[in-house]
Order: sequence, then structure tokens, then C-alpha cells
Amino acid sequence: MSQSNGSGNPFHGLWALTNRDLKKWYKEPFQLFISILQPILWMGLFGKAMNIGAIFASNPNIPPQLAQMLMTKTFGTSDYFSYMAVGMLSFVSLFTTMFSGMSIVWDRRFGVLDKILSTPVSRSVIVLSKLLNATIRSMIQAGIVLVIAVALGLQFGPSFAPINIVGVFAITFLICIGLSSVFLMIGIRSTRWETQMAVMNLLNLPLMFSSNSLFPISTMPDWLQIVAKLNPLTYASDGIRQLLVYQMDATQLLADFTYLGVFAVVFATIGIVLSWKFLNR
Repeated sequence: MSQSNGSGNPFHGLWALTNRDLKKWYKEPFQLFISILQPILWMGLFGKAMNIGAIFASNPNIPPQLAQMLMTKTFGTSDYFSYMAVGMLSFVSLFTTMFSGMSIVWDRRFGVLDKILSTPVSRSVIVLSKLLNATIRSMIQAGIVLVIAVALGLQFGPSFAPINIVGVFAITFLICIGLSSVFLMIGIRSTRWETQMAVMNLLNLPLMFSSNSLFPISTMPDWLQIVAKLNPLTYASDGIRQLLVYQMDATQLLADFTYLGVFAVVFATIGIVLSWKFLNR
């Protein structure tokens, strides 16, 4: 691969490559259905079955006002379903971005990557197209899951305003860029889809359960709280909750955006640098 492939406009062909991957997605509606079915099942089964508020409310020894206060103090909202449903938006981002690395593995295996590398499109544009594809898919799916969560009973907090939805998608954008970069870094040298699948299966549950997607950090053991405070899903879930279900804390929301912004920029940069070195035929 000659150096000329990276010359010229660094974003040349970005949308062409992104649209190529998107077409494989939106021309197969079954893929979209399957991708949103899992978080819906989590919300409909786990979210409704784990009715923690009802556990407190059904105890005759706990006054209703005390039960509501305990829920709000623990979860930041009196409705556990609302707490958990917001975590499902991070769940969607995680599981969608995991397949960004798989995409580049398949491109290499079927010879598509060789053809792309023989064009004037730079390696960094190839990586950016994968990031953009995963991010667009995640944001669309997160929007659908949010609508369904509202239909199932998501209760907005006192600070909610329609403009907050823009912030929700901004957070989704940042977490998707960062996570996609991580999984692309893993897949950029791989030629075997089995290896990528093994890594995905190894990382998905630890990332999800070591965050505050399902339960607050304060209920975790001390050692796990340290891990959770490093997990970007924690900041994504908290930021979306600040916008949708919490009494908004502007300082905490800014901290969430800052962490996710740094996470996205750092790992996207590392992914691009690695593409210059390792993305080859």
C-alpha cells in the first residue's frame, strides 16, 4: 500500500464507505428487529419483574412516604423501571458498537478491504466510516428503544424538557465513538471472526454489569465501585438519567460529558493511528 492512499482530502469517500455498511443494515429489517428486541425484552421482563418499589410498598411496616424516599435515595428516582430503562440505552450502544470490529474482520476475510485499500481513500477514513456507521445505527436504535420505554411506563423527571433529547443523542454519539474505536482496535489485525466473537463475549457482560446500567454504584462492593467509576457506560447512563429522570445536577452532567468526550477523542485517535500502522492487505 503506497503512501498516496492517505493523500488528498482525508475525508474523501467517507460517506460512500459509511453508506455501504448502512445499506447492509437497513436493507435487512430483520437485523434491526433483532437488535432492538433484546433491550425490549430486558425492559419488559427484567425491568417490570424487578419491581423494587412494589417490594417496599407492599411491606406494611414501611410507610409509603418512607418507601418512596428510600427508592429516591437509592436510585435517584422512585420508579426502578425508569432507572433501568435508561440503562438500556447504554446497553444498545454497547451491543451495536461491538459489531463494528466484526465488520472490518469480515471485510478483510472476503477481500473487500483489499479493494478499498487499493483506492485513494485513506486508512483513517476507513476507520472513521466504521465509527460513523456504528454510531448512526446506535442512535437510531436508541431512539426506538426510548420511545418503547416511554410506552412501557418510563417516568420523566422534574428537570426534563424536550430539548434534553438532543443531549441524550449527544451522549449516545460520544459513547458510540469511543466504544466503536475500542472494538475496531481489537479487530483491526484479526483475520478470524471466531477471535473477535470470543473477545466480544468476554467483554460485554463485564462492561454492562460493572456499570450503573442496572444498579447504582453505591450498592456495589468497594473494589467494583472503582471499576465502575472507570467504565464509560457508567457516565453514559448517568448523563442520560440526568437529562431524563433525575433532578438534574448540571455539574455532574458536565462531568459526564467531559469524561465521554475525552474517552471518544482518545480512543478514536488511537484507532486512527493504529490504522496507519496495521491496516493493510
